[in-house]
Parts: sequence; C-alpha cells; structure tokens
Amino acid sequence: MERIAFLGLGTMGSAMAANLARAGHAVTAWNRTPGRAPELDRLGVERAATPASAAAAADALVVCVSDTPDVEAVLFGPDGAAEGAAPGTLVIDCSTISPAATRRFAERLAERAIRLVDAPVSGGSEGARNATLSIFVGGEAADVERARPILSALGTTITHVGPVGSGQAVKAVNQVILAGTYLGVAEGLVLAMKAGLDAEQVVGALGGGAAQSWVLANRSGRMLANDYPLGFKLALHRKDLAIALELAEETGTALPVGELCAGIEDRLIADGHADEDMSAVARVLRARSGLPG
Repeated sequence: MERIAFLGLGTMGSAMAANLARAGHAVTAWNRTPGRAPELDRLGVERAATPASAAAAADALVVCVSDTPDVEAVLFGPDGAAEGAAPGTLVIDCSTISPAATRRFAERLAERAIRLVDAPVSGGSEGARNATLSIFVGGEAADVERARPILSALGTTITHVGPVGSGQAVKAVNQVILAGTYLGVAEGLVLAMKAGLDAEQVVGALGGGAAQSWVLANRSGRMLANDYPLGFKLALHRKDLAIALELAEETGTALPVGELCAGIEDRLIADGHADEDMSAVARVLRARSGLPG
C-alpha cells in the first residue's frame, strides 16, 4: 500500500480520502481550512499543517481542489507540495482545471523529477462516497499504471485517455454534455408539468427508453420539488464550463448549448444560487414557464 498525501477536503475530497484510508493506504491529509472532515480522524488519517509537510512523507499526492489557481498554489506556493515532495513522487491531480495549465504544471514538476497525471473525476458526491467515480487520466503510460491502484480505491471506471492534459480535456467534454443533459431534463419536466401530466409517472416511463440518463434518474426529483440540496455545486459547473469554452475557442469549436447553460448559470449565481446543486438550472426554466422558480 502507498503512503498518500491528500490535499483538499471539500465535498468530493473528504469522501475520496476516506475511501483511500478504507482501502488500507496510509493517508496524510491537508486542507486550507483546518479541522475539515473530522470523520477522517476515526479512519486513522493523519493531519498536516502544510502541503509541503504532507508531501514530505508520501509516495504519491492526490490533489482535489476547486480551480486552476488553487492547484498552482497547493503545488508551487509557499509551503507548497513541490517543496516537500521527494524526487520520484507521483502527483495525481483529481481537480478539474485547464488542460494547458496542467501541461505547464507537469513541466515544472518534472524539473524536480516529480511526475504528474491529471485524473479529473465524474460521478458527483454520490460517486465520491461510494467509490464509483469515472476517472479520466492523462499522463505517461508508466505513471498511469503506477496511479491505477490508488485510483481503483476511488472509482470503477479508470480510462487512460492520452498524454498529460488529456484527462482535463475529456472532463471539459463531460461538462459540456452535462450542460445539455441537465437543461434537456429540466425542459422536458417543465413541459410535462405544464401539460398537466403526472411528472413522476413521466420520469418512470422515460427511464425505460432512449431518454434515460443519470440526470433523469438522480436529479429529476429535485427539479420537480424545486429543491436543490448540494450534490455538485452549480458554481463549480460554471467554472468547468469556462474551461470548456476556453478550450472551444482554442480549437475553433462552436458550443451553443454550453454558452446557453453558462448564461443561465450566471443568472442563478447572481441571484444567490451558486452553492445549490447544478440541477438548479431548472429554476430558470420553471420561472420562464410560470412555475415557482
């Protein structure tokens, strides 16, 4: 088993760190706000005061923070992990960040003989808790194989998709598809309600056909109840869409649905819904159709 430093104990990270400890790895955790995720203490997870001290005794680091600047700070800022990590350490970045920045970070780490794979995840808080995440991995083949036993404690689908940065590019594609799926489910359910149908019955009927999706199965109830407890923060999806739209600009790709979803999410964030689950996009569609939003 590996000695693992886990950096970032948000909703996803705390569950992932717990699963690594349950799998028998020796885990040392750091979080910007001390005292986060006290349940980890019962699993034997040690605490570190800085990323550098967490990295000092680790064979591998798993990073799970919010955005590109956060990853850069955790790795290269004062008391950053790169200061404490020994040559040969493997960094596994499960954050969702810019593909271009990921490549730059890998180059900077390589100067210290530290390896990096990008391994963003999909599956929401449920997938993090249940260790059923889908993980998109970019990096050299040998590094990915080294990371695989660690990632297997976090998810059930682990796909090596190409060189460093490729995992982040696949995650951008994932978030664009989710934008369309959430909007499509929300539109359909609003139409069902406005047409006087039993919307719950409609969900059950559609679940057996071509309209079936994870969003329909797991988020339709929230859209019908107009209640959006946290699963995946809307603000984080908006951040991810910004990455996807940047990649689209770099590659000359049209993303009209992504742009539409970004605009809807901007409105919701301005109205104070940033910390709700992403299924809150239904609020705007409900309101435009005369339903409580």
